[in-house]
Amino acid sequence: MRNAPPYHPPQDPLNIIHCDAHLLVLDKPSGLLSVPGRQLQHADSLASRAMAEYPDARIAHRLDMATSGVMVMPRTASALRNLSAQFAKRIPQKTYLAIVAGCPADEEGIVDVPLILDWPNRPLQKIDHETGKPALTRWRTLKPGPASLLELTPETGRTHQLRVHMAHIGHPILGDDFYAPDPQRLATPRLMLHAAQLTINHPHTGEPVTFIAQTPDLFAVDHHPG
Repeated sequence: MRNAPPYHPPQDPLNIIHCDAHLLVLDKPSGLLSVPGRQLQHADSLASRAMAEYPDARIAHRLDMATSGVMVMPRTASALRNLSAQFAKRIPQKTYLAIVAGCPADEEGIVDVPLILDWPNRPLQKIDHETGKPALTRWRTLKPGPASLLELTPETGRTHQLRVHMAHIGHPILGDDFYAPDPQRLATPRLMLHAAQLTINHPHTGEPVTFIAQTPDLFAVDHHPG
């Protein structure tokens, strides 16, 4: 099991994308836990900050601590049930932006390899074709270069799925402390993965709604991972 680095979350105020009687949609900063950890020093999280201002907010899904972007919190028990069912049925459409090392040979592609927890090295995940759970990611290149901007569309929601899949095809996400070699890991001050867009069916109206998180400025900068 890997030792976690010291936790020093950013102290940005809540960045609210949308709020109504049924939903609270937030733009989570990189470096902040989605939900509180087990230890006292990991109590600070987007969920705990949101609940301090919106006591009825609840957890329906999570983002990795290092990932930024759209996170939706239901505000009623019925909204929680509805959204939990949507995520279980893979109804939400998720779009991520990532800056990866190198430039893929093709303009777009699919990574379809199963993942499972690497138990001795948890929380790392690994590819396992015998016992792994299905994991599929679609990708396309938006801006090629020594470090390329990719759009990633996961069709499953496995832990670290995008990180492992990008590393698997030889283009690890820059700033990835878990799966990128040191030159790529140290190329940026944060994991270059951003949950840019999320489309769900509104739990009250049933109508599709899309929420967009502004792309961090760092994603517009050219990176040279070495």
